[in-house]
Amino acid sequence: MNSKNICVVGAGYWGKNHLRTLNDLGALCGIVEKNREVLEEILKQYPNIKGFASIDESLNDESFNGYTIATPAETHFDLAKKVILSKKHVMVEKPLALNINDAQELIDLAKKYSVKLMVGHVLLFHPAIIKIKQIIKSGAIGNLQYLYSNRLNLGQVRTEENVFWSLAPHDIAIFQYFTETYPLKIQANGSTFLQKGIADSTLTQLEYKNNIKAHIFVSWLHPFKEHRLVVVGSGGMISFEDSLEGKPLKLYSKGIIFNNKIPEKVDGSVELIDYEKKMPLTEELSCFINSFDGGNISSVDGFHALEVVKILAEASRQL
Repeated sequence: MNSKNICVVGAGYWGKNHLRTLNDLGALCGIVEKNREVLEEILKQYPNIKGFASIDESLNDESFNGYTIATPAETHFDLAKKVILSKKHVMVEKPLALNINDAQELIDLAKKYSVKLMVGHVLLFHPAIIKIKQIIKSGAIGNLQYLYSNRLNLGQVRTEENVFWSLAPHDIAIFQYFTETYPLKIQANGSTFLQKGIADSTLTQLEYKNNIKAHIFVSWLHPFKEHRLVVVGSGGMISFEDSLEGKPLKLYSKGIIFNNKIPEKVDGSVELIDYEKKMPLTEELSCFINSFDGGNISSVDGFHALEVVKILAEASRQL
């Protein structure tokens, strides 16, 4: 069997991106979509792939050895479990599951059946995020002190999960990637306006070892789009504006020093940092495909996804 026979589950907004990207990579072979009209449209667009109305129907076909799941979060566990029990590799969009027990079960099953379980923390494949990690590791900004991320927009409002579960997995995964450790302390507050019991705006504070602090602000009830990441070190600072034109990444030679016990501002240069303009989803799906032949997925495997789910669960418990 060709090691690049991938079936996509779900042809919604993000699933269509999976379809297009896998097709460009020469790996798209099937689609599972329960909406018949949508399924027919997809098969017109990609006439050489197979279409199915259910995951069970697709699993009866031996053509595939890998699946990507791009469906609502509450369906991830059941769909991924069926794929793993069929001994097929699977990439699940974030979050892996909506509770810790389900996430752990998927990890255990993937190990039992010797299949790859990868989770779609796509921003870990963003060249700017990779560049920031390199800058941190190089010591160019000194010791890591503080991180914050704002992920704000008007919509896309979910009815099955709160804004923290919907948007914050990106930022939690990035912070885990930067700090290489699990937070010692998690504090969260949220506000609910649109739907009972579903937070629309949350602010979560995280504390890591070595006195590293962080916060994540997410909202789908905001007048404009803002995706901002700031990293503060003892010897410099970094900002990444993912929602601005050109997606600028900047390195600041700025900070505070004490002169005779008096704090003074160091207002140095601001450098625009160049980074590769690769598409994160293309890099992510290529990584999944390459994992079939032994490629490394350690930064986005089930274990790291479980850490993200644990942080999500603890923060949500406080909302």
